[in-house]
Amino acid sequence: MATPTDENFNDYKKAERKALELLREMKAVSAKKTDIELALLVAIFELHKATLSAATIAAIVQGHIKQLLPHYAAQPPVSGN
Repeated sequence: MATPTDENFNDYKKAERKALELLREMKAVSAKKTDIELALLVAIFELHKATLSAATIAAIVQGHIKQLLPHYAAQPPVSGN
């Protein structure tokens, strides 16, 4: 039986897979990375706007970036992206 932590991680991985699928679909609609980046950020603000201030949402995004940065900094850029 999965622990609550395992269950949370599994839920996260499902959401991550869906987000990456959405990214692939977005790339098919617009080749402009800025359009995709802004659309994804808007989605984050929309997710929280009913309960949090814009400044708090921005702080959440910045916190997540700080957590992800070491993981992605260790990976060399892939050409063609």
